Amino acid sequence: MMTVEALRAFGADVDDGLARCMNKEDFYLMLVKKATEDQRLSLLAEQLEKKDYAAAFESAHALKGMYANLSLTPLIKPVSEMTELLRSRTDTDYSPLLEEASAQFARLCSL
Repeated sequence: MMTVEALRAFGADVDDGLARCMNKEDFYLMLVKKATEDQRLSLLAEQLEKKDYAAAFESAHALKGMYANLSLTPLIKPVSEMTELLRSRTDTDYSPLLEEASAQFARLCSL
């Protein structure tokens, strides 16, 4: 079961996330749970594979916003880096960043 303690151990800035949710723990946990159900990371992988950088930017930017608003720190870094590279439509190997984001997402889902 996901708890604020488990999220802290994951590396989330729980205090910041709670502050964004009016310090309502149940509301914060519900939003984090919804984030674990979001499929945009898989969509981003597909878009990157197709080199559809415009669509990939939109997906990465949305994920960055969601993870930042929930203060899910381990996910913010790789997704932010991808967002900035995609903003300029950089043709590069995104697999290390995508693998890091996917691994952190799997960790979050296992809480």
